[in-house]
Amino acid sequence: MAAGAALAALAALAAAGPTAAALGAPGASGPAAAAAAPAERTLLVDGEYTQRFLELYDKIHDPANGYFSPQGIPYHAVETLMVEAPDYGHETTSEAYSFWLWLETSYGQVTGDWEPFNHAWDTLEQYMIPTTENQPTNAAYDPAKPATYAPEFDHPSRYPSPLDTGVSVGRDPIGAELESTYGTPEVYGMHWLADVDNVYGFGAAPGSSELLGPDHEGTSYINTFQRGPQESVWETVPQPSIDDFSYGGENGYLDLFTGDASYAEQWKYTNAPDADARAVEAAYWANKFAAEQGQPEAVADTVGKASKMGDYLRYALFDKYFKTPGCESTSCPAGTGRDSAHYLLSWYYAWGGALDTASPWAWRIGSSHAHFGYQNPMAAWALSNDPDLEPASPTASDDWAASLDRQLELFQWLQAPEGGIAGGATNSWEGHYADRPDDVATFYGMAYQEAPVYHDPPSNQWMGMQGWGVERIAQLYEETGDARAGAVLDKWVPWVIDHITITDDSWQIPSNLAWSGQPDDWDAADPGDNAGLSVEVTGYGQDVGVAGALARSLMYYAAGGEGEQHAQAQQVAHDLLDAIWTQNSDPLGVATTETRADYSRFDDVLTSADGDGVYVPEGWTGTMPNGDEIGAGASFLDLRSFYTDDPQWQKVQDHLDGGPAPEFTYHRFWAQTAVATALADYDRLFGEDVPTDDTTAPSVPQGVTATADGTSVQVTWSASTDDTRVTGYQVSRDGEVVGSVGAAATSFVDEGLEPETAYSYTVTARDAAGNVSAASAPVSVTTGPDDGGPDPTDGACTAVYSTTNSWSGGYQGQIVVTAGDDGAPGWAVTAPAGLSTTNLWGGVLSGGTITGAAWNADLAAGAQATVGFVANGTSPADGPLPCS
Repeated sequence: MAAGAALAALAALAAAGPTAAALGAPGASGPAAAAAAPAERTLLVDGEYTQRFLELYDKIHDPANGYFSPQGIPYHAVETLMVEAPDYGHETTSEAYSFWLWLETSYGQVTGDWEPFNHAWDTLEQYMIPTTENQPTNAAYDPAKPATYAPEFDHPSRYPSPLDTGVSVGRDPIGAELESTYGTPEVYGMHWLADVDNVYGFGAAPGSSELLGPDHEGTSYINTFQRGPQESVWETVPQPSIDDFSYGGENGYLDLFTGDASYAEQWKYTNAPDADARAVEAAYWANKFAAEQGQPEAVADTVGKASKMGDYLRYALFDKYFKTPGCESTSCPAGTGRDSAHYLLSWYYAWGGALDTASPWAWRIGSSHAHFGYQNPMAAWALSNDPDLEPASPTASDDWAASLDRQLELFQWLQAPEGGIAGGATNSWEGHYADRPDDVATFYGMAYQEAPVYHDPPSNQWMGMQGWGVERIAQLYEETGDARAGAVLDKWVPWVIDHITITDDSWQIPSNLAWSGQPDDWDAADPGDNAGLSVEVTGYGQDVGVAGALARSLMYYAAGGEGEQHAQAQQVAHDLLDAIWTQNSDPLGVATTETRADYSRFDDVLTSADGDGVYVPEGWTGTMPNGDEIGAGASFLDLRSFYTDDPQWQKVQDHLDGGPAPEFTYHRFWAQTAVATALADYDRLFGEDVPTDDTTAPSVPQGVTATADGTSVQVTWSASTDDTRVTGYQVSRDGEVVGSVGAAATSFVDEGLEPETAYSYTVTARDAAGNVSAASAPVSVTTGPDDGGPDPTDGACTAVYSTTNSWSGGYQGQIVVTAGDDGAPGWAVTAPAGLSTTNLWGGVLSGGTITGAAWNADLAAGAQATVGFVANGTSPADGPLPCS
């Protein structure tokens, strides 16, 4: 049993908040999840910000933009070269899935179409919730003996952590109830991290009890953080969630983390509670919107699954080893029931067991550490008050009602006089129930921590925690009028507004925070004023995802009450969303340039016992699936040699060779959806109530032209002007609107028209206040035949092929076409030999030749077109291709 409980000590620091980013190449997209949005859709609501939402929604779902994998799984980011909480851009997280659900919730609210929402949950269930085969020995779990104790330590060099059967562990009070309620011993919760393209090569696949290795072409369950709060992403050793000793060392990867007399092949998963809670939160709103539309049955099955997920999410409400709050030694009392509950959403819960079904065992743990940024009072309220979401277990609703109160008290306890919310609390000082300092502030027996869970960088330094955590408080306030939530917001909102700057051509929000002091001891009957706690903004930036979360927080606060401060909150949210839209929109979504000085850590090695770098015990050796060696003195890059093949790697290498810190532009999935849902919420919450007295429409678009290419027409125009700012254009065909583009675009392609048919086009401009210009003068055009377009001209262009990504059995390629001095009307490129793919963007492949799409078939002198594709087999050599 000791070997079976070995993984009970694994404290995965799941889904740490993103801090920055990089640029690889757009990846392929799955046909279902990422299919391009339909050309025509019915809207139940509309408005300026709804149109912006739909434009961004379509970019996210455009297969050419690479937000989804071939299986339809959302990547953490479009780009591959990225190190933050996930250590590779094409990993995914439960966080990404939860934001995807929110995106589809907004889409359903706007269109009444709930199939995308249901599909998102089905994909989540298929690829992120372990199957029966992935957790084969759960039936052996004993709630009376949930796990064997192993301490956590402050530095990776103190691992592996020895198991200690002499430390008492409490009873699991919900395990038997869950099995009785659902008729299964399995856990219905998301694992937090997956290697979508199996770039590591473990092949820990959904539906498998063994590692399928590098030849597996689907997603793979992995984990990274395992060794205390000082272990940053740069110091982790990636490992598979199914450890059958195929890779790593003699005992797979287990003996890097826990010390045991013997090791058994096993499975283990870690849940990030904030992601599951966000999924539940999205399901609440989806149910509300669908019911308002008169079609609650459209989401009923998915809402039922969210309720079930919320039932299992209660594992996050308990101490790691089910000990009672107030522990200051390993001999503190073990819980016998609800006395081990802290009722906060902790940093993780985890479960695991044996792979050998002939000798089964299983374990489960909660977590002793809670960060305010993970709390979700909105989800707790829904799980205890909404009949459609109240879980089926008899005690679940009461547990979530208690959690709602406790979470709101935590926000009150942690609020600095300036308004910001401090870190959190722990029931296990230093990770092993150590004796606490006598003067540390307490909250229901838990001790205050400035930076709960991780220290490199400090977990409450990132402003995103403020946006994530308070957004849920603000939703609760707007939906229920909760006075406790309102009191927190009344102090937080002016603090945030004071630190947001927006001009016509720039904007900034806080990026980094510094904390000093600590709150008062919590007394619910007489809360203190926290005069000894203080926060300072130490850095500013343009994190579009955090800005989206802040805007939503301000909007929900504004919609929940009246008065000057509420109106000011609406105004700032409005201006912030406008600034992001006009200043940060690009062909893939919204983004900004980031400088990654931390990429100097790619090749860092550990040089001192308490220093930075990957810790591997002396004498421990092993290999990654691709042959990368694991041993003392290894760096982050040594364990991930695939990075040197990334098309953007040279930027990093130049920095490692002494050059300046590299700059990248990232399109994180969660950040795109944070902005998109904020846009949808603005129209939903305020409708036509745009906080401005602007009544002047933009100038009429001039210089409108329409050019036919077969059955497609490209409409172009000159940019309009406005007294505030132009925010977009609408294109009409024969009096009917057929397209909407943002302010940065001055062209639109209307495709799929009838051949040899005359059409008339006009263009209107709109501004930030919703004012719309008069229509432009109409222009007429006649389409050509189905195969219309000029013949290629010999010598008109050059084409260069390059491989942008590759994996076992497949690759992603890119062809850049450059027109010569006379332009390249109707260019054609000879495809790489043997290329066969149905997943190609930016052109058309037929008979071994690639021709342009409607919008890039005719290139002016020196102009370029880019064609991308995903194909099976071995990638061809980089180099020129025939172009005419």
